[in-house]
Amino acid sequence: MSSAESEARKALNRLRRAIEKAQRELDELEGALKHAEGSDFPAQEYADVREQMKRLLDFLETEASRLQEKILSTGGLEPGRMRRSR
Repeated sequence: MSSAESEARKALNRLRRAIEKAQRELDELEGALKHAEGSDFPAQEYADVREQMKRLLDFLETEASRLQEKILSTGGLEPGRMRRSR
């Protein structure tokens, strides 16, 4: 694996963890504001933000798979032919 590929994997993992943390922080914020605002709380906006975060995580998963396929093919392996140990 080249340095660029290694850095890309690290960046993908860092970004994934950051988004997961942002989701947890959003949960905390929502809980506090729901309690404080009651019926004035913008629930749909929070649902929209959650969906956007989910789309980001899906994008990262796609990029991670794409990168893995490139790494495997560069190493002479076919991505579909590898078995994962359990």
